[in-house]
Amino acid sequence: MLQKSLLFLILLVFVNINSQTSTSLAILESPEYSDQYKSKNILSIHTTKSGYTGIIRESKKHFLFDIFDKDLKKVFFQIIEKEKREDFAGELFHGDEIKFFTVYSPKKTERILYCHTINLKEKTYKKVSLFEKTVTKKHNLFSGRKRHHVNFTVSENGDYFALAADNIKKSLNSHTIYVYNSKNLELLFKKEYGKNDERYFEHNDISIDNNGIVYTLGKVFAQNASIQTFNEKPNYTFSLNKITKDSISNLNIDGTDKHIESLSISGKNDQLHLIGFYSDKNVGRIKGGYNFIIDPDQLSIVDTKMHELPIEVYENLYGYRKAEKKKNKELTRFNIDYVIEDDAGNTFLLAEEFFITTNYVNTGNMGGHWQTVYHYNDVIILKYNVSGKLDWASSIFKRAHTHSYNAFIKGDELHVILNSGENLKEKKDGRIKASKGFFESTALYDFEYSKEGEVSYNKIQNNRANTLYLPNHGTFENETFIMMSSGKRKKQFMILK
Repeated sequence: MLQKSLLFLILLVFVNINSQTSTSLAILESPEYSDQYKSKNILSIHTTKSGYTGIIRESKKHFLFDIFDKDLKKVFFQIIEKEKREDFAGELFHGDEIKFFTVYSPKKTERILYCHTINLKEKTYKKVSLFEKTVTKKHNLFSGRKRHHVNFTVSENGDYFALAADNIKKSLNSHTIYVYNSKNLELLFKKEYGKNDERYFEHNDISIDNNGIVYTLGKVFAQNASIQTFNEKPNYTFSLNKITKDSISNLNIDGTDKHIESLSISGKNDQLHLIGFYSDKNVGRIKGGYNFIIDPDQLSIVDTKMHELPIEVYENLYGYRKAEKKKNKELTRFNIDYVIEDDAGNTFLLAEEFFITTNYVNTGNMGGHWQTVYHYNDVIILKYNVSGKLDWASSIFKRAHTHSYNAFIKGDELHVILNSGENLKEKKDGRIKASKGFFESTALYDFEYSKEGEVSYNKIQNNRANTLYLPNHGTFENETFIMMSSGKRKKQFMILK
C-alpha cells in the first residue's frame, strides 16, 4: 500500500499543479534535477517532434549542451571549451538538429565561422569550420549582433540554410550571402550584394524558401551613414533583394514619406509580407503598423496596408483620459520581439518598450556610484489577417527591469507568458498593470487573447514557495510550451500544453 502511495505521489509531479487556475492550458512540472555546471545564459532551447528537448548554454569558458527525453530526464550532456575570443553568432533549428554558430577571432582582422550541430535524436555533436574571412580591424562578421535572427535562416523543408555576412571597409560596404546544404554543410553558392562606396546598407532581415532562393531586406541610406531624419522625409529607402545561384534581383520599396525603423519578413500563401511600425515624425516613434505585400516571383509590390494603432492600445497603457493626447504624440522606444504566424495564415507582431536610464547612488561618506537601470515596459500586440489587414491590436501595461515574457499561438488563441507581481493591479481608470511592488513577491501569468482580441488574465502560480520559471527562456513546439527554472544548481521545467 505504501509503495502504491509513493508511486501516486511521483505521478502527481506531472499533474496539474494549480487546480484553481483559470487558464485553458494544462500545467505540468518535470522532476527536479541537479545541474553540475552553473550557467544562466541560455542561448537556445528547442523540442523535436519525437519529444527530445535540447538546450544550449554558455559560461565564461564553455558552451554546454543538454538533451532531455520526452519525460524531461537528461539523457546527454557535453561541455565544449570555448576559444578565448569565440562568441555566439546565432542558431537554427529544424527536424532533430540544432545548428549553433560561433565566430572565432584569432587576430584583429581574422574571423572564422564555426557551425556546431547537435542531433537531439541521435545524441551526437560535431563542430565544422564553414569559412574564414579577413575583415577591417576589429570589425564584426555580422551586423545586428543583438538580433541574431536577422543574419541566419533555414528553409521550411530544412534542406537549405543561409547566412548574411558583412563586408564593410572604410571606403566600401557590401554583404555576402552564403547558402549551404543543411544535411552535409556543403556550400552551394555565395553572392555579394549591395556593393556601394557612397550608400550605406543596414541589414533588417533574411529568409530562404524551399528552393534555396534567399530574400534579404534592409535600409539603403542616401548618405554613407545611418543618419535618421526628423520631421522630414526619410533619407533612406527599403531594399528587398532576391538572390539565387545565378542572379540577384532588387526591389526598392519607396514612395512613402513615413518613417519606418525596421521591417520583418513574413511568408504566407505564396506571398511575402514585410511588416513593421511607422511614424509621421521620426523612426523612434510609432503611430501604426505597415504591411507591404510582395509577389516573390515578380518581385513586385502587390498591395500596401497601413493602419493607425486603435485608441484601445492607448487606453490600456495610459487610461481613457490621456489616451487621445498620447495618440497624437505617438509611442516611443519599442523593439520588435516576436513575429508569429498561425496555421490560418494570420501574423502576430509583438514589440516591447525598452530604454536605459542612469542614476547616482549615494553610499555615504562623500562616496557613491552611477547605476544603470534597464527598463522593459509596455508591450504592443498587432494581429494581421491573411489578406494583410489589421484584425485587432492590443497592449499590456507593465513595468520590469528584465526581458521576461514570451508568446505563442495555440489553436486560435495568443498566449503571453510573463512574471509579474503576485497580484495584478487594477487602476481607477480600468487599466490592468503588470508590475512587482517593492515588498511584493511574484507570480507567473498567462495573458490569453481570443481570436477576436479579447483578453483574460490567468494566474498560473504564485512564485512564493514555488519554483521560479523564466518564460523568455522557453520554446513552443508540438503544441507545447516548455520553460526552464531559474535555479543555479537545482533545475526544473514547466510544461504548458
